[in-house]
Amino acid sequence: QVQLVESGGGLVHPGGSLTLSCAASGDIFSRYHMGWYRQAPGNQRELVASITASGSTNYADSVKGRFTISRDIAKRTVYLQMNSLKPEDAAVYYCRAFKALTGFMYWGQGTQVTVSS
Repeated sequence: QVQLVESGGGLVHPGGSLTLSCAASGDIFSRYHMGWYRQAPGNQRELVASITASGSTNYADSVKGRFTISRDIAKRTVYLQMNSLKPEDAAVYYCRAFKALTGFMYWGQGTQVTVSS
């Protein structure tokens, strides 16, 4: 089992930057595919960025070139660097861990990102 704790959300002006962190505990971190999702009020939860156990990354078209997902295996932490933030990026951001071998999936509690002038 994996426990995920997100941090780093907050209020930022349009054009600003934030870095979200997701600290994992429990199972072996490097065996999991990790992802950042977001959900705005009235919207479905959507994938923002993901990084596989082997380190391959994938991004939603809406964030390509602005967001960067990375991980520090030693620190058992995955990051989401968000630059050039737009009001439409405002949402609750969730971290997800997925172990392909078992199909198990875990979610963090979410962290709020607000983009407003």
